[in-house]
Amino acid sequence: MDFHLLKTLCQIHAPSGNEVAMKEFILDYVEANASKWTVKPEVIHGDEFQDCLMLKFGTPRTAIFAHMDSIGFTVRYNDQLVAIGGPKAESGYTLVGHDRLGPIECTLLEDDGQLFYKFPRGIARGTELVFKSDFRDTKDYVQSCYLDNRLGIFNALKVAETLENGVIAFSCWEEHGGGGVPYLAKHMYENWGVKQALISDITWVTEGVLHGEGVAISMRDRNIPRRSFVEKIIEIADKSGIDYQIEVEGAGSSDGRELQLSPYPFDWCFIGAPEDHVHSPDEKVHKHDIVCMIALYQELMKTL
Repeated sequence: MDFHLLKTLCQIHAPSGNEVAMKEFILDYVEANASKWTVKPEVIHGDEFQDCLMLKFGTPRTAIFAHMDSIGFTVRYNDQLVAIGGPKAESGYTLVGHDRLGPIECTLLEDDGQLFYKFPRGIARGTELVFKSDFRDTKDYVQSCYLDNRLGIFNALKVAETLENGVIAFSCWEEHGGGGVPYLAKHMYENWGVKQALISDITWVTEGVLHGEGVAISMRDRNIPRRSFVEKIIEIADKSGIDYQIEVEGAGSSDGRELQLSPYPFDWCFIGAPEDHVHSPDEKVHKHDIVCMIALYQELMKTL
C-alpha cells in the first residue's frame, strides 16, 4: 500500500480549533480524485458547518466520522505553553508553527509540570505549535506524529474510492472536548435519516490489543455503545474473514461520545488500528492493521 497520502496528511498544521488547512486539503483532494471513484460524492460544507465538511454518496444508511484536528500547544506568556488536548510533553521535542514574524522551529521544555518553549525570540501569544513531522515508513510499520487521527482520515478517503452509499463526516475539536459532531449528526439524521455511525479513529496498543493482530473493534471505552449494534458489526467481521481484535477499555473517548449525548438516536462503534507511543511525535502503527481497518470499513459500509 502506498502511504504517500498519509505522510502528507501528517504534515498538515491542524490543531484543535484551527482545522481549516486540513479542510482545504480534503476539499482539493476530493476535487482532484473523485472523478475516479465509484460514486462522485456531494460535497457539503459552509458557514453552518464551520470548518467541518461531509461527503454524501448515493443513498446513505451509515456515516463514517473522522476528526481532522490534532493535539498541540498554544503559546501563553513568558515563554509558557498551554496544552491543546493531551499531548505527551517531554523536554527536547521539536515544535513548529508560524506567527506574524515568520516560521518557527523551537524546542519544548518541561519543568515540574510546566511547559515552555526555547526559541531565539519571543513567539506571539496565541500561536499554535505542533510536533515536527518525521514520517517513517518501514517494512511493517508507519511511525509519525499525528497518526491520530490522520490515519482515520486516510482510512475514510481510501473507503471513499469504492463507496456507493454512505456519508463521510470530517469533524473538528475532538482532541479538545468536541463540539462539531452534534450539528453534523443533526444534518444527516434530519435530511437523510442516517442514525448509525462508525468512528474512524486510532486506539491504543495495550496488553490485550496488539500490533499486527488486526483492526480493533471497541466494545466500550469511557462510553458504552449499544450492544446490539456492536454485535452486528462483530458478526459481519466474522463472516468477512478480516483480522480484528476486541477492545474493552474504561477510559478514552471519541466522536462517539458526542453522538451518544446528542438528541438523535445514533448507534455507533469505534473501529480503528491500534498505535503505540500515543500522542507523541513517535506514534507507531502496524501496516497489517491499517489494511484490515480499510477492508473492514469497506465491508461494513456495504452491509450495514
